[in-house]
Amino acid sequence: MRAPLTLVTVPIVILALGSSVTGSAAQIRGDDLPVHEVRLENGLLLLVLPRSGAPTVSFVVQYKVGGVNEHLGTTGIAHLLEHLLFKGTTTIGTRDHDAELPLFRQMDAAQDTILALRGGASPDTLRLEALSERVRTLEDSARTFVIPNEFAEILSRNGGRSLNASTTNESTLYYVELPSNRIELWFALEADRMTSPVFREFHTERDVVMEERRTRVDTNPDGLLYEQHLAAAFTMHPYGVPVTGYMSDLESLTRPEVEEYFRRYYGPNNAVVAIVGDVDPERVEALARTYLEGIPSREEPPPVLAVEPPQRGERRIEVEFDAQPSLRMAWHTVDAFHPDMPALVMLASVLTGGRSSRLYRRLVVEDRIATQVLSSLGPGDRYPQLFQISAVPLASSSVADVEAAIQEEIERLREAPPDDDELERVRTRIEAGNVHRLQSNLGLAFQLAGSAALHDDWRTTFRLSTRLRDVTPTDVQRVVDRYLVRSGLTVGVLVRSAGEDDEP
Repeated sequence: MRAPLTLVTVPIVILALGSSVTGSAAQIRGDDLPVHEVRLENGLLLLVLPRSGAPTVSFVVQYKVGGVNEHLGTTGIAHLLEHLLFKGTTTIGTRDHDAELPLFRQMDAAQDTILALRGGASPDTLRLEALSERVRTLEDSARTFVIPNEFAEILSRNGGRSLNASTTNESTLYYVELPSNRIELWFALEADRMTSPVFREFHTERDVVMEERRTRVDTNPDGLLYEQHLAAAFTMHPYGVPVTGYMSDLESLTRPEVEEYFRRYYGPNNAVVAIVGDVDPERVEALARTYLEGIPSREEPPPVLAVEPPQRGERRIEVEFDAQPSLRMAWHTVDAFHPDMPALVMLASVLTGGRSSRLYRRLVVEDRIATQVLSSLGPGDRYPQLFQISAVPLASSSVADVEAAIQEEIERLREAPPDDDELERVRTRIEAGNVHRLQSNLGLAFQLAGSAALHDDWRTTFRLSTRLRDVTPTDVQRVVDRYLVRSGLTVGVLVRSAGEDDEP
């Protein structure tokens, strides 16, 4: 299953919901929503929000396992698992699972031999190719027992839509929307996937993930610059390691290794299930206890012990590529729990939030030196993030021109805070976006699951709207002065490869 790989995250803020919980924006607090919250005996957290309207339900399962929990040598394992968990179970996606197993063992043995040979001083290339061909042949033989995409097909035949998944630095999410009379089907399928997944077509799917890396990073100028820029900004913390994984690690991952990772960490105690839509919370709880409560708990994800040391000076990198030059700037800030985070969110919107924002107006409208400019906070939430600005110069301008203009606008904020009217426009724009998001059951399910997974409380991110409204112009100026400093800046520039300039 191809799924969007989330590379940058920004703290989500939510406007207060209507009292009828129908998607209107009336005047009660988001943390007053009638969420039915249940902690099962195995540790799984269930959040159910009934909403009147269309007879549909949105389901989100968020595992608190992501890229930061990996180590060098296994990078990309969470993303590969995301794909493999759509391949079915011992009963779904197969015509004869017992007949598959011997072929899996033969493939795994051949792969172990390949890895051992690659590690030698003088690898036998002919034998390596023969073993690789044997793996392909065995997988073709195993495919005769496969019912392709049966997991997705079952959901589709029953009215499912938006079926997908994503992997971030700190979580892996699976989601789908179904008619409200298919709730029990979802529980049956998800319980089966939690307990009895089969990682069939492993080598084919690993090739798909490797091709994603080639497309999104290795042959993509924006992806390559992003990856190299993060690596320069984070010298110790795993935020500097790509969620998609390094190619050499992906090539070395084995089925037993991936299966063990799943069995150890992807347990109900590390999961949040959010269900939003036309549901009866008591019936949903009963189904959860029937299908999910008996699944055993598993280990906590490996803790992140690395701490990024303070940056002691500006860093600069260049990435050569035959593409239009571009610029990335980033400063070290704080995690999503820090009191300064609301002011940093407001700062991002002041600088790049819409056509009236400072950097868009300066770079795109007035000086006409850039085609676009964006800002974000990321790449994760749980640990200190980066405040990031990216821009693409016009062909007639230079990266240096754009960088200088960005620095000038930052200095303007350092010298004088934004006025109250400017911040009020920012608040209005943010709240308008939140109203739109609240009209979606799936958007609300993401919000509930994400807040509970990160903050251990589904209410926390709803309360951020109040914290944003409390941000003052002086707060914005203060975070500029505290965090957007030269000693904490990392600059990444995409430059056209030498000898590949445009023809005159």
